Amino acid sequence: MTAPFILFGMFFFLLVIGAPIVVALGASALTVYLAAGDDFVSLVQTAWNAVDSFPIMALPAFILSGALMQSAGISRRLVHIAEVMAGPMAGGLGFSAILASMFFGAISGSGPATTAAVGMLMIPAMVDRGYGRSYSAALTASSGGLGVVIPPSIPMVIYGVTASESITKLFMAGILPGIMLAGGLMIANYVISKKKGYVSGNIHPPGALRKACRDGIWAILAPVVILGGIYSGLFTPTEAAVVSVFYTLFVGIFIHKELSLDGFKESLNSTTWLTGRVLIIMFTATAFGRILVENDIPGMIAQSLLNLTDSLALIWIIVIAFLIFVGMFLETLATIMIVTPVLLPVMVSLGVDPIHFGIVLVCCCEIGFSTPPLGENMFIGSSIAKVSIEEISAKAIPFVLVEIFVVVLLAFFPELVLWLPELFGY
Repeated sequence: MTAPFILFGMFFFLLVIGAPIVVALGASALTVYLAAGDDFVSLVQTAWNAVDSFPIMALPAFILSGALMQSAGISRRLVHIAEVMAGPMAGGLGFSAILASMFFGAISGSGPATTAAVGMLMIPAMVDRGYGRSYSAALTASSGGLGVVIPPSIPMVIYGVTASESITKLFMAGILPGIMLAGGLMIANYVISKKKGYVSGNIHPPGALRKACRDGIWAILAPVVILGGIYSGLFTPTEAAVVSVFYTLFVGIFIHKELSLDGFKESLNSTTWLTGRVLIIMFTATAFGRILVENDIPGMIAQSLLNLTDSLALIWIIVIAFLIFVGMFLETLATIMIVTPVLLPVMVSLGVDPIHFGIVLVCCCEIGFSTPPLGENMFIGSSIAKVSIEEISAKAIPFVLVEIFVVVLLAFFPELVLWLPELFGY
């Protein structure tokens, strides 16, 4: 029992004094290895095995693809299509922001990337047409989280690798939950906008939607090519990520002719930074998780939960509350890497499908993008709208509550998650 105390003691101590999550994970794992007299090389080998896998190659490719979308003019066209579709309805521009986040999320797989791409275009437009700055930023930050639920999804890739589950099946299972989360945000936006008088969308002339779709046909085809290739079995998710990069380069250079050398360099720069950040987290979190498994921490947690109650519904409530709380303080990828080896065996022992649990886990992480103090999307929305995190947090509460309600529905009704994969024989 000494190892768990050292592991968690060092981990929380480092977090309290302000150490980055990567340092806290790595240093606490290293301390346990040294205290046990194990060879330091075995720690490095364990961590290296986490990133030395074919599916992980999808990460830098999807990140690069998402970064290139903005420089290639694809994200701007997707946002314009969403804006025309919304029209002059109450909260029309908010509806457009949510719809655009769905479109862009089906390409980038990243919550912060979706928030930045959509927010740069939609937040100023919403403010110009009478929407509150803090409300515009809160809505965009909340809908930007759809980028990790609407497939392809970088967190789903991480969960698939960690849990040894089919990434393609996870992508398929995430479609309906992503639509449900978006629908919940749209309803909340409509109710709030009706109350606040946010009826500021444009009345577009006849044929405007057809023209917007014609101008943005190559942008619309991007998720069709990527996801269609995966679900048809034409290529794996990793291969699809590479295809998406070449597709974006082709469209940006030869079709839209908007992808400049400077834009390409900036995309490579952001991809290098984000990929390095992800891989370092995976590297340290794997060593941390290995110690948890070796000391049977998941088994002890499972037994504690079972001693507390034998009601699966109550256990789901406890798990969801725990995941949302953790997501407020830890980065999404670190949360998945730490939580999966601990909670997955518990839920499987209770009869929960690993794919079902994975989607609920990712959806809880999605909520974490728009909840302080860590919420990455909140910081992006704050910087774009030039308002404080506190103002955005207050305005985001209705959206967070709606998302929690949807997550509870997904947990209690597994067919909402598993129906589509079963329909297509996955």
